[in-house]
Amino acid sequence: MQKIPLLPPDTIFAEKQMSDRKKFQIEYQINSSPEFLYTYINTPSGLAAWFADDVSVDGDIYTFMWEGSEEKARILGKRASKFAKFQWLEKPENEYFLFEIEKDELTGDVALIVTDFEEADEIKGATMIYNVGIDRLREIIGG
Repeated sequence: MQKIPLLPPDTIFAEKQMSDRKKFQIEYQINSSPEFLYTYINTPSGLAAWFADDVSVDGDIYTFMWEGSEEKARILGKRASKFAKFQWLEKPENEYFLFEIEKDELTGDVALIVTDFEEADEIKGATMIYNVGIDRLREIIGG
């Protein structure tokens, strides 16, 4: 998959999958260190600050709660200051959502790259939801 260069404003990339669902990426510039940002993409309290109303964890299963509904995801992998990768339990096995942190070594700019899957006609709505969450995250961390 092609990487999106670090560009202002935030950018979107979508790739066709075998089904009607598409893999898409959104890149956000975040004024934060990778180490600090990482706490917001892999801990229940960090994720509850911007991604969901509340998050709990039991082993490798994270429960995300929004306005009375909940969804469960398994953490597939994580690396300190780099990424956290999850899979919704009720979605196809080849789909996941990924929060990846990249730091440009020349400029020091930090980007949070969100990768997810959605129906082609719902990518715009999903992007808007991520935009709201990232705006909240930027307010919290001052970035």
